[in-house]
Amino acid sequence: MAQGMNLKPFYWGLGVVALGGGAWIWTSMNRGGVEMYAEPLAVSETSGAASFPGYVKGSDAALVEVNEYADFQCPACALFWTLTFHDIEERLIRTGQVRWRFHDRPIDGSHRFARMAAHAAACGDEQGAFWPMHDQLFANQAAWSAERNPERTFRGYARAVGLDVARYDDCMQTGRFRARIQAEVEAADNLGITSTPTFVIGRMRISGAQPYDQFKRLIDSLSAKAAPSR
Repeated sequence: MAQGMNLKPFYWGLGVVALGGGAWIWTSMNRGGVEMYAEPLAVSETSGAASFPGYVKGSDAALVEVNEYADFQCPACALFWTLTFHDIEERLIRTGQVRWRFHDRPIDGSHRFARMAAHAAACGDEQGAFWPMHDQLFANQAAWSAERNPERTFRGYARAVGLDVARYDDCMQTGRFRARIQAEVEAADNLGITSTPTFVIGRMRISGAQPYDQFKRLIDSLSAKAAPSR
């Protein structure tokens, strides 16, 4: 779990969902399936702009790459972050087995603050703090999603992760990354990605907040195939 982060708002929201419909967590963790592309996708196909290949975490030498398409206001995306991504980061990314690329895919129709959140994270990235902003947004999703306008709350996250707030404000006010986020959405649409979270691993497109073991099996299989023969 990320250090120094208040997860109470997220778990409170998760508890409400669980009480309101006991099977929701189970179904959201297992809904979706695996579809296949004709061949593995190049970075130029998975990203909206050649100059921006997504937010990357992990070694360039990793044999397997995962492209995640997510929406910061999507409950299943926050669930994946909370229950699965930390294990992936500790066991697969930090060990050099996987390189992870995060792509914005806001679902505008149902998540009215998703683009604002994506832009806040992009403004964090401008100062080298995408992942801390990413974690703040998912950890506190239930709280800011319920607000009339979370702009001030996002500004508070920027301050909490150590950003120069004046630079952050300028980035948000000028909409510096709006076009890039839109390009990411269009690239995702071209790949048939219209729901979140969705993951592209090699030729496979996987929908839904799948558990760690599912990723581990797929990644181990791909790593074995990609490893140079001795």
